[in-house]
Amino acid sequence: MARIHLHLLSDSTGETLENIAKAAIGLFENVEAIRHFWPMVRSDVHLDRIMEEISANPGLVLFTLTNHPLRKRLETRCRALGLPHVAALDSVADALSNILGQETRTRPGRKHILDEAYFARIEAIQFTIAHDDGVGHENWEEADIVLAGVSRASKTPTSIYLANRGYKTANIPLVPESPPPHNLYSLKHPMVVGLTVSPERLIQIRRNRLLSLNQAPETAYVDNEKVQEELAFARRMFADNGWPVIDMTRRSIEEAAAAIINLFNDRELAEGVEA
Repeated sequence: MARIHLHLLSDSTGETLENIAKAAIGLFENVEAIRHFWPMVRSDVHLDRIMEEISANPGLVLFTLTNHPLRKRLETRCRALGLPHVAALDSVADALSNILGQETRTRPGRKHILDEAYFARIEAIQFTIAHDDGVGHENWEEADIVLAGVSRASKTPTSIYLANRGYKTANIPLVPESPPPHNLYSLKHPMVVGLTVSPERLIQIRRNRLLSLNQAPETAYVDNEKVQEELAFARRMFADNGWPVIDMTRRSIEEAAAAIINLFNDRELAEGVEA
């Protein structure tokens, strides 16, 4: 089996680039592609850090960078390292052909690869909807990702976005007065990620929620001291269990999901190396 490193660089969430890479890899047989996902690449400093990782794991560099100077910098660095680098689907297939030393092949069932991915995404969406807000905790081991956080920390929309990317995602609200199910601490397959947000932003979101429901805007739900206690409770839980944490204060759902997918891919890669 041929083994290659694929470095995916995007100045956005990288969803399109990731789909291109999957589609192109699907044209080849007996290939183990180790993907390194680099979303939100928007500065020279960020790119320079990434190039250090690329030089340590040389392979094919795929990118979607609209910033011309940044793209030029990437191309110059790749040429200096002697690395192939491409930016479009047609070129992806050609570059894989060169680096793998084989022509693309067509065989029965190959044309259904994207159909299989579609059904896998539908399954992920169904799982995620059925395991929203702490429901179905007995099935969490089947999840790819479990999101934990206080109420209104964007757990549900982030879960749905991840599901649309094909990740089975469950989420649970963390409430000091109601400890989560014990199996949350013993999950083996899923990656548990904590979501947090600044107190000021959280109070604003909760107040808007109460107003949209025509409820009193001043309750314990938006009390500064209570909110601080909730967030401290969540932070302690994240730290005690060594779970990665995503701060949602200034992140869009797309940006948060990209960061989580990056963590997930790093975890999969580390487990593959250990195995």
